[in-house]
Amino acid sequence: MYDAVSDPYCYEGTTVLKNIPDIRDKETLNKFEAAMTAQRSDEPLPAGRLSAAHYCAIHHHLFQDIYSWAGKYRAVRIGKGGSAFCYPEHIAQEMQKLFADLKRKDCFRNLPTGEFAVRAAHFMSTLNAIHPFREGNGRAQTIFLMLLADRAGHPLNADKLVPQQFLTAMVASFDGDEHKLADELKRLIYPSI
Repeated sequence: MYDAVSDPYCYEGTTVLKNIPDIRDKETLNKFEAAMTAQRSDEPLPAGRLSAAHYCAIHHHLFQDIYSWAGKYRAVRIGKGGSAFCYPEHIAQEMQKLFADLKRKDCFRNLPTGEFAVRAAHFMSTLNAIHPFREGNGRAQTIFLMLLADRAGHPLNADKLVPQQFLTAMVASFDGDEHKLADELKRLIYPSI
């Protein structure tokens, strides 16, 4: 769970996020969230140009049945494990900067596998540090990464993704070591034919 002070996203006196079905039990909410996002991820994703708006549309698609704020930048400061994510007053600016850079770099198209992995790891590390949403950042990031890799010509094999291993690499990238994440991406990229 994220650390947040005076969190308007939670039911008063709890750490349970306010949600559309009004589930007040954290474990029940987690199960509902997992089921609904799994169902939504099996549906066609919103079309887009790998922009910040497209990223928000993906988050909204995944979480629309759960949270009224799905796809909207958070308005509260949060952190995890003693580290703070981007302050909400800077999210829009940082997202625009990150995605403008992605567009300038042609979404990493036509790069050798190793270079794609390094650039994608840096992009994902930065996106994770911004953490634009109150909840669901990791799932939105993973879906977006799959789209990015596919459009860049380096599709990822989701069957090879080991969640804890990937999470460990993401945490290491947040702490400044992007090598593990780049290695993880290289491992997931389908071999060239």
